[in-house]
Amino acid sequence: MTIIQEIQEKLMTSTKPVARLYYKSEASKTMFIGFNSGMILDQHKTSVPARLMVLTGKVTYQQVDDITTLYQYETKDISKDTLHKVYADEESLCMLMQG
Repeated sequence: MTIIQEIQEKLMTSTKPVARLYYKSEASKTMFIGFNSGMILDQHKTSVPARLMVLTGKVTYQQVDDITTLYQYETKDISKDTLHKVYADEESLCMLMQG
C-alpha cells in the first residue's frame, strides 16, 4: 500500500486530517496531508519555514493577516512562528515541505 492509499483509507473513518511522513533528513521534512471536505487543520505554528502545495482539491490557508484559497498545484509559503490553519473546501491532498 502506498502512503497516499494509506491516507485515503484512514480518511474513510477519520474526523481529522490525516498526515503521513514521506521523507526526513537533518535539514528537511516532507509529508502528505489528506482532508475530507470541511476538515480543519487546527491553528498551529511551524518552527521552520515551510511550503504547502495542493496536489488535489481546494483548501483555504488562513493566518492573522492573510486568507488564501489554494487550488490544485498552487503553493503557499509559510514563515516560521506564524500561527495558521488550513480548511478543506473539498476533498484534498496536500504536500508540506519543511526546512
